[in-house]
Amino acid sequence: MPPMPTTTTVSPGRGSPRETAEPPRASSFGPSLASRYTPRDTDEPLVADELRLLEQAVEHEVPVLGLCFGGQALAAVLGAPIEPAPEPELGWYRLESDDPELIPPGPWLEWHYERFGVPAGATEIARTKVAPQAFVYGPHLAVQFHPESTVETVSRWARKDHERLEKLGIEDGVALLDGPAEQQEAARVQAFRLFDEFLARTQRQEHEPVAEQTASGRERGES
Repeated sequence: MPPMPTTTTVSPGRGSPRETAEPPRASSFGPSLASRYTPRDTDEPLVADELRLLEQAVEHEVPVLGLCFGGQALAAVLGAPIEPAPEPELGWYRLESDDPELIPPGPWLEWHYERFGVPAGATEIARTKVAPQAFVYGPHLAVQFHPESTVETVSRWARKDHERLEKLGIEDGVALLDGPAEQQEAARVQAFRLFDEFLARTQRQEHEPVAEQTASGRERGES
């Protein structure tokens, strides 16, 4: 049985106690999760710490899986702008995907008011009419939606956002999350498909350089 991958998980500001993460170089990959903050909140220590951690992961080529805030944070580390979206994306959304094996088209749960730009050198692989929804940069993947979350989880965020939603003319944020059980189950299945494909690709990338070096050595007659 192959060894399980090691991970460094960071999720600033969702009510969890602050923890010291492992050095990213000790991990097979690092998922960066949701937050009530944005990467522009650099005066918030949790955000500053996460941005530094992601910088180290990129420097040491540890694959990062950035989810919503985590995707924005990865984009910011790679030099892309983070800005208010023309309109918030709240609820269920289908995507236009160029790589459905990695990013199925959904529908996916979304809950964000800002959006990331696509960093120079990255490839945008999914989008809505409002914002880029996914990009890849080397071994890294950033998404703007929430494959890791359930309706129950996002409903809690909607209740906490009630004042913000009222200013947007939205009386019931939880109602935006309504969907049949079949849709929720399909999202769960697609989420695991995304996670499995990301992990499979990172593992292939880990082994490809070794294979290329071995092949190169054989061509030169090295043992």
